[in-house]
Amino acid sequence: MDKLDSMKVFVEVAECRSFVAASRRLDLSAPAVTRSIAKLENALGVRLFNRTTRHVRLTETGARFLADTRCILEDVEQAVARAGGSYAEPKGVLSVTAPVLFGQKHVLPVIAEYMKQYPLVKVRALFYDRVSNILEEGLDVAIRIGHLKDSSVYATRVGSVQKVVCASPAYLKEHGVPGHPSELADHAIIHASTVEPSTTWRFESKAGNKAVKVSPSLYCCQNGTAISAARQGLGITRLMSYQVGEDFDNGSLERILPGHESKPLPVSIVHLEGRQANTKIRSFIDLAVARLRANPYILH
Repeated sequence: MDKLDSMKVFVEVAECRSFVAASRRLDLSAPAVTRSIAKLENALGVRLFNRTTRHVRLTETGARFLADTRCILEDVEQAVARAGGSYAEPKGVLSVTAPVLFGQKHVLPVIAEYMKQYPLVKVRALFYDRVSNILEEGLDVAIRIGHLKDSSVYATRVGSVQKVVCASPAYLKEHGVPGHPSELADHAIIHASTVEPSTTWRFESKAGNKAVKVSPSLYCCQNGTAISAARQGLGITRLMSYQVGEDFDNGSLERILPGHESKPLPVSIVHLEGRQANTKIRSFIDLAVARLRANPYILH
């Protein structure tokens, strides 16, 4: 088995996190897969996996090698296609991650359009309300909200979003509309913990910054639950503008305290260094940039 074949085996083991599962995918015996990885590690002079009786996990070196290997294998496929006179159409598996509601509302439509354009590509849509490690988790593209700390990624900014305070018209009619953040102490609060980890809400205005300690009557660990509760008139909540933009448009929620909102947070599409020329990834990024920049619920 040559190095290129060994690299293909390596990718399968990394994705399956199992030698046995990879052997089934590749239609090889488990010992053959084990020998292939051992030879590859010996040739490289590094350990690619940490192995236990229950788990197979990439080492830090293995995670970096996985990113490079995927690019190499796809470049080889494209080179073969060009040599044969055929168009190197994007294909393979594309892994995309985004925050849950942003992914469901604004990224999934982009994925659907992309899959119609490039039917040879299979997409893994991984939506989490946490920052995924692109390298360690074998991801291709991530949509990030907030200021980027990782200098090892390429980033394309598509706009921004911000935290907004809102409630249903029925709630505001019954309890009144607060005119200042300090008045939130007199209201029922729905706390969305993924948007505001702390019960101290911070506001900004021309008059200066203000920190308000709120006492929630309802705690929600999922943003969708907080939105639903606010629609039902259970209180005032603070969410991201993209999460409730449609609710503002249809009147189910109203925006309050607009003069005290914090500064917008950037929305960026990021991918690892060295992948910028990958046809599969580049074609998705190009489409996502165009669609998200045209999205009415992303600030520009």
